[in-house]
Amino acid sequence: MSENRKINVLFRHRSMEMGGVEKVILSMLNNLNPDKFDITVCLNLNQGELRDEFPKHVKKVYLADGKESFSQNALIHKLQLIRRRLKLSRALKDHKISDHILGNKKFDIEIAPTYAAFSSVIHSSNKDSKKIGWFHSEINVPGMKPLVPEILENFPQFDHMIYCSQKIKDIMHQSYPDLLYPAESVVINAIPIEEIKKKAAEKIEDFPQGPVFVSVGRLHSRKGYHKLIDAHKRLIDEGFQHRIVVIGNGEEMKNLTEQIHRNNVQETFILYGNRMNPYPYIKKADYFILSSESEAWPLVIAEALILQKPIIATDTGDVGAMIKDRETGYLINYETHEMYEAMKTFLTDKELIAHIRKNLETVEDQFDNQKIFNAVEKIIENLYQQ
Repeated sequence: MSENRKINVLFRHRSMEMGGVEKVILSMLNNLNPDKFDITVCLNLNQGELRDEFPKHVKKVYLADGKESFSQNALIHKLQLIRRRLKLSRALKDHKISDHILGNKKFDIEIAPTYAAFSSVIHSSNKDSKKIGWFHSEINVPGMKPLVPEILENFPQFDHMIYCSQKIKDIMHQSYPDLLYPAESVVINAIPIEEIKKKAAEKIEDFPQGPVFVSVGRLHSRKGYHKLIDAHKRLIDEGFQHRIVVIGNGEEMKNLTEQIHRNNVQETFILYGNRMNPYPYIKKADYFILSSESEAWPLVIAEALILQKPIIATDTGDVGAMIKDRETGYLINYETHEMYEAMKTFLTDKELIAHIRKNLETVEDQFDNQKIFNAVEKIIENLYQQ
């Protein structure tokens, strides 16, 4: 690399709603060396709570406006959605439009931080750029089935694939052993430890009395909140008083709200929606719970560990590598009864909770962020030099 020549890097992503992948993207953008890399982010939609959180040295462009820019008038809003859909479709199909938005710049490296961006990176007009994919998903879960053909088509076309956990890589190879894989690396997600602690100190008023379990995640069927509601209802009926607070939004909001009302637990199972800063809620809660059917290397588990919360979590993805069962947390299967039993244990077994809290005092020693950023920089630099 020339001494004065920065590597031009393009990240492509759909939008910046609050989520684990979006936090990983921001972490990378904040820590990749700006003296080495000239970074641009191209969003399909300028949308989401984190859309303005990019560092100043990163250029952001977008193909279409986000919903935050739309009118509150229902008719105008509908027309804007139709217009946006057409505009986005044209930009994704016609390289001249998207290239113009990108300033007709030729990037050395193009990165797809999630499988949703695989096609746009692989099929970009820049055939000379090196392509990096990032994979965060268990390929064998039922919810992924409709997406698999396109993922498998794109996978071999990348120059390098980064997995966020060893288990995700292993599952991929076990499920599709004959696929022609590109060069591969496992790079776990970085944890901004001091930032988490600082943000967790922010005061909040809207928090119920304990004992409180908190969960942070998108309201998606794979997150298992429908099972958690059933487990919660059983505990309440048996006299184990507690509350569950869920931070997050998503397509299951309506279904979950209806289920909460059917079970008459609206006072004890509370959907808070999104919060720009979820950390004070984790800090103020007594326990953290993750009820997901599938995860990869869930950033939120690391965040809860940093804030020293006893955790109940389904043993999916690399959760079992992040949490030591009955030492720094409590691992369960994706079953309503196991959620019920684990929460009951946390509410009644004071010795176990004290044991876990003691072990959590030194848990942040297991995270080495600089090693993670160095690994990603090396992958980019090596590809550029090829």
